[in-house]
Amino acid sequence: MRSILVPVAIASFFIASASAIADPTTTNVASTAPASTTPAPINPVVTGPDPMVGYYDNTVISTGGMAEVHIQYNLDHTFVMNVPAFSLRFKGTWALNGSNICFNYDVTPPGVTNPDCGPFEPHKVGDTWTQKADDGQRQLTLVAGMQ
Repeated sequence: MRSILVPVAIASFFIASASAIADPTTTNVASTAPASTTPAPINPVVTGPDPMVGYYDNTVISTGGMAEVHIQYNLDHTFVMNVPAFSLRFKGTWALNGSNICFNYDVTPPGVTNPDCGPFEPHKVGDTWTQKADDGQRQLTLVAGMQ
């Protein structure tokens, strides 16, 4: 799924852990995975307008795969990724690295590299676009506010 909004292995994580999530007696694998010791890439010096400005304090909603995903990017280079259907929440830091964005998870989802990097495209509130993903095409929309 290599994209700014939903890292590649998240879809395979959902498929691999769906049975564990469905069984409330099973430990949530997202909360028990060891944290990575790999640091996120350092942001290069940005000249000109901040390419992330449209994302701050807003939400990217990704649909079309196994689960809807909501991601919020903060000015302090942190992110929160919510997967409401599975009651999952991932946090970490993000960094631009050339034309890629890299996610460094506090708790790494199973099957996800840490950091997990993919192509970056600037967008503004109201934009909708599609991206190829491991679980098919995903539609991404940048909406106003934290949702």
